[in-house]
Amino acid sequence: MYIGVDCGTQSTKVVVIDVDGARLLGEASRPHRLDEQVGGRREQSPAQWIEALGGALREAVSRAGIDARAIRAIGVSGQQHGLVALDAAGEPVHPAKLWCDTETAPWNADLVERLGGEAGCLERLGLVLQTGYTASKVAWLREVHPEAYGRIATLLLPHDYLNFWLTGERVAEAGDASGTGYFDTRTRCWRHDVLAEIAPELDPARVLPRLIESREPAGTLRGAAARELGVPEGILVSSGGGDNMLGAIGTGNIRPGLMTLSLGTSGTLCAYSPDPVVSDSAMVANFCASHGGWLPLVCTMNVTSATTRVRELFGLDLAAFGERVAAAPIGAGGITMLPFFNGERVPMLPEATASLDGLTGLNVTQANLCRAAMEGATLGLRYGLEQFGSLAEGVREIRLIGGGARSAAWRQMVADVTGSRVVCPAVTDAAALGAALQAAWCHRAGKGDGELAELCERLVTLDEASRAEPDANHVAAYDRVYTRYRRVLAERHAVT
Repeated sequence: MYIGVDCGTQSTKVVVIDVDGARLLGEASRPHRLDEQVGGRREQSPAQWIEALGGALREAVSRAGIDARAIRAIGVSGQQHGLVALDAAGEPVHPAKLWCDTETAPWNADLVERLGGEAGCLERLGLVLQTGYTASKVAWLREVHPEAYGRIATLLLPHDYLNFWLTGERVAEAGDASGTGYFDTRTRCWRHDVLAEIAPELDPARVLPRLIESREPAGTLRGAAARELGVPEGILVSSGGGDNMLGAIGTGNIRPGLMTLSLGTSGTLCAYSPDPVVSDSAMVANFCASHGGWLPLVCTMNVTSATTRVRELFGLDLAAFGERVAAAPIGAGGITMLPFFNGERVPMLPEATASLDGLTGLNVTQANLCRAAMEGATLGLRYGLEQFGSLAEGVREIRLIGGGARSAAWRQMVADVTGSRVVCPAVTDAAALGAALQAAWCHRAGKGDGELAELCERLVTLDEASRAEPDANHVAAYDRVYTRYRRVLAERHAVT
């Protein structure tokens, strides 16, 4: 039996899988609180993640109905880019600053300039620094909280921190490290010179975690963590990775020809490549995959976070919100929403705010506003898809994950907006499943069997009832709506 953990923005999810029987045995989740403040600050206490992990894991094992002694390995997926800076005792010096934090936008702009602009970033890192990456968070902490900065002994990402709590080892792997902003995504190594630009007082050899291969274990479960989780000491803990990388594994996106699209708090699009990718668009990040190879990726910052704000504004539950969306026409009666509540990464508008265009006395209805929120998030993903250019030409199918993928209306909207076939995996918590599959891959590697492709073939199954095919008439209608969306984007933010 293998356990997969996904520590996201809103919750920690845990799954238990039986590899031999190719079955999901149990799953559970626990919520997190998000500290949001004016100016783009978005932070969480890492202690919440530990508490959520314990509760979700114990419940998932109980639901699985297994003896905990049958668990062979644990894999951890985590929200990317978050800064978890630890002191010498292994305690956070400041709350974790998350991927969706845009307070550090000025520091990011300064770093890009000091590295020589987009060309300099590409030369050193293989990608262009974006607000939300870890680098600008370190620079922000140095300037705004010098006392906390002065106590830094280790720089970790959220999944690295959970691995540290589980094993006592301070390690990192290439997939998640790709989004720090001080890691060369082509050669898979830390860039000490770039960290020196960000934090000249820190010794890279001391503060950066040891890099391990994706198939290499982070360590084994230490006694104190085992007792808190109610499982045996000494269980193998795999390298883990970022949620996008392990979500790709959990959708079987480990070879060319597929694309994973996540309708989560944020929206992500990624497709596997066997070689490093330098796109014509700086918004496509050349991240490493967490199983070898690369995972070029685009991320938008406002998807279910945007629809949830509108839904809660009207006091609607998910079912009622879906009914309102279905009742409105394509194009929301002429309303266009740019749902940039958290700023935006694609297009690069970290300090943007949300807006509505096209309101009249006739179209201001709950149904139209609900649909405008969902359409705005989805049209933004189409904009992101277009940034891939030729990288997306060989894609045969979009595999849809995240909370929004549970909505039949949203699945059809994605199919119609992108003009692509869409289907969901049977297990929609793909990052947690991917973490469990990576754990099995890592554990079985020492025994000479269990190739990842074979594991994905048997355990990543598709929910055929979720399949959505693009409707030609709807595709044509959305082409017109997308033209309107691009016009509004150009008028409000000079984005062409």
